[in-house]
Amino acid sequence: MRRLIVIAHLTLHEALRRRVLLAALIGGAAFLALYAIGFHFIVRDLAHQTRITLLERRVALNGITLAGLFAVNLLTVMSAVLLPLDTLSGEIASGSIQTLAAKPMRRAEIVLGKWLAHVAVVLGYLAVMAGGVLLVARFTADFVPPAIADGLPLMAIEAVLLVSISIAGGTRLSTVTNGMAAFGLYGIAFVGNWVEQIGTFVNNAAARNVGTVASLIMPAEALWQRAAWFMQPAIMRDLHATPFSPVSVASPAMVWWAAGYAIVAVLLAVRGFQRRQL
Repeated sequence: MRRLIVIAHLTLHEALRRRVLLAALIGGAAFLALYAIGFHFIVRDLAHQTRITLLERRVALNGITLAGLFAVNLLTVMSAVLLPLDTLSGEIASGSIQTLAAKPMRRAEIVLGKWLAHVAVVLGYLAVMAGGVLLVARFTADFVPPAIADGLPLMAIEAVLLVSISIAGGTRLSTVTNGMAAFGLYGIAFVGNWVEQIGTFVNNAAARNVGTVASLIMPAEALWQRAAWFMQPAIMRDLHATPFSPVSVASPAMVWWAAGYAIVAVLLAVRGFQRRQL
C-alpha cells in the first residue's frame, strides 16, 4: 500500500508540473462563472413572468440545472480520458518508465498507483464542478434537484470507468491511438444511447436494440441518462419535458455492468503492462 501511495503522489506531482490540472481548473472556473451569470438572468426573467405557476418554475429550474450538470458530465468525461492518456504510453515511449520499473516494486503497483491518482483527481474535479452548479442553483434560486445522492454517484462511476479505459489503453497503444480509441468508444455510447432513446420513443425495436448493444459495448452514456432520470421530478420524466428526460432508462444491472467493466479494464491494464516490453 505504501508503494501505491508513493506512485500516486509522483503521478500527481507530474500532473501539476505539466499544469494539466491548472488548465482543467481554469476552464472549469470559466464555465461556472458563465453558468452563474446565465442562471441569474434566467431566474430574474422567470420572476417577472406573472403567469408562470410554481410547478412550471420548478420544472424550468430543474431543466437549467440538469443542463449545467450535463455540461459538467462532458467536461468530466474529457478530463477522465485526457488526464491519464499518456501516463503510461508517453512514459513508455520516452523511456522514463524504466526508472520506476527498475526499482523493487511490482509493475501492478505502478499501474494501480497511477490509476488511483487519476481517479482521485477526476473525482475531485467532478465534485468541484457539480458542486459549483448545485451551489449556483441553491443560492440563486433556492433550488436543489431531487435525488442528487442517487445521481452524482452514477456520474462518478462513469468517470472511474473512463479513467480505467484510458489507463488500460495506455499499456498497449500509443498516446494518439489511445485517445482516439477512448473517445471512439465514448462516441459509440453517446450515439447509441440517443438511437435507443429515439427508438423507444417511436416504438422501433431494431433501433432500441442497437442502442442497447452500444450501451453494453460502452455503458458510459447510459450511466448519465440514469443519473439524469433520478435528478428530476416524476412529472418531468413522464412528460419528457426536457432533452434530459430519457425515454429509456438503464436498469440497475447496467450499473453493475459498468462497474464490472471498469474492474476488468484495470485488470487488463495490469496484465498488459506486465507483458509489455519496456
